[in-house]
Amino acid sequence: MRPLQQLIEEKPATVSVGPDDSVLVALELLAAHGIGALPVLDQGRLVGIFSERDYARKVILKGKASKDTSVRDIMSDKLSCVTLAQSVEECMALMTDKRVRHLPVIAADQTLIGILSIGDLVKEVISHQKFTIDQLVSYIQN
Repeated sequence: MRPLQQLIEEKPATVSVGPDDSVLVALELLAAHGIGALPVLDQGRLVGIFSERDYARKVILKGKASKDTSVRDIMSDKLSCVTLAQSVEECMALMTDKRVRHLPVIAADQTLIGILSIGDLVKEVISHQKFTIDQLVSYIQN
C-alpha cells in the first residue's frame, strides 16, 4: 500500500477551525468543503477535532444553539494522532480500537500535516486489493 505521505498529498488543503469559533461557523465549513471533521487549531497548535458526531451528540441532543456554542465546548480533545511513518493498516487498527473516524497526521515537531478519514483508508485498501487481484488474474491467464 502507498505511504501516508502520498494519501495526504492527494487530498485538498486541510481546513481548520479555531476553538473560539461558533459551532455554526464550523458546520458551515464542513458543509462548504464536504467533509465530516475539522482540526481545531489554537495559534497553529492542534488542540482538538470537531466532527459531525460531536455536533449531533453534544449540541442537538442537548438542546444547545449552534450559533451560541463555541467549538471549544464540544470538540474532542483526547486525540489519537499518527505520523507519516505509520501504515494504512496501523491507522485502521487505531481507528477501530479508539472508535474514531478521523486521524490527525502530525510531523515530528507536532505540527498538523493533514487529516485522514476512515473513507480515505478504506479507499486505499480497496485500491490495493483490486491491484493485487488484477495481478493474480493476469498471472493465471498467462
